[in-house]
Amino acid sequence: MTLPVARPIYSPMKYLALAAALALPAPALAERIMTAKEFSDFVTGTTVYFERRGQPYGAEQYRSTREVIWTFLDGQCQRGTWFAERDEICFLYDGLPDAQCWHFIEDGDTRRARLVGDPPEDDLVVVGQDNQLLDCPGPDVGVSYTPVE
Repeated sequence: MTLPVARPIYSPMKYLALAAALALPAPALAERIMTAKEFSDFVTGTTVYFERRGQPYGAEQYRSTREVIWTFLDGQCQRGTWFAERDEICFLYDGLPDAQCWHFIEDGDTRRARLVGDPPEDDLVVVGQDNQLLDCPGPDVGVSYTPVE
């Protein structure tokens, strides 16, 4: 008795699925959301510089206490704190009622920040990191104060 020979089944759907997967841009396959620990290890004690769409966007100084100072590089600074929520890194800035939550993404040697709900083309790209303090003048610098008697 001769048993039938198993033959591979060629399914057009299998090839379409493979073609679709291969058509994805390489960065989409490689990007990974950083954990809160990875984010903390990356930023604590440093100032990180960001650009958006190839233009300087801002910088943020990260302290060991999870306190932050943000600037759009215009001499004005905003203080706040960061905390982790699920896979998001959220920032609550002084004077603002709502937290802003981001995904910090590692893609090979590139790190990016994506505001939750925003498209990838709006990502902030990390373009530098150092140990320099941000130049943030105190509130109302240059204003004279005379107490009322």
